[in-house]
Amino acid sequence: MRWDQLAEDDCPVARALSVIGDRWAALILRDALRGVTRFDAFHARLGCSRAMVAKRLAELVDQGVFELRAYQDHPPRHDYVLTDRGRALGPIVMMMAQWSETWLPQRRSSPLRRRHKDCGQLFQPVLVCSECREPVEPGRVEYPDLAPSRRRATTDRQGQSA
Repeated sequence: MRWDQLAEDDCPVARALSVIGDRWAALILRDALRGVTRFDAFHARLGCSRAMVAKRLAELVDQGVFELRAYQDHPPRHDYVLTDRGRALGPIVMMMAQWSETWLPQRRSSPLRRRHKDCGQLFQPVLVCSECREPVEPGRVEYPDLAPSRRRATTDRQGQSA
């Protein structure tokens, strides 16, 4: 599968990667979810070229993840503001960070602390079933609508569903 064809793929994971699968796009999203809105702030935090930041921000605007809001006329300057589509990526980024803290820990840094604004408590993100509210665990999910050949492709060597 070619990278430029992911957006048209039948697989929803491939289509999501077409938007946020690039490392710079994912890190821009991470920073935006933490409140960054200005080009210069994205550039300073990422440490990559200005051209790369500009390109990725433009792509994320085109994908509807950000919208531009002018804050200066001369020269024209804009804030990059997350749309509903962009904010909806927040739980994905949070779960990626949680996965990394579990499986790729750094001895020199402590895990991220997350406080739920509604209850004020520190928490760890957990995926729960929308119906029974129980945690969804690896190996406890099946995909009944997949054709048998595709279902086999989603099963790992130990027989657990992805």
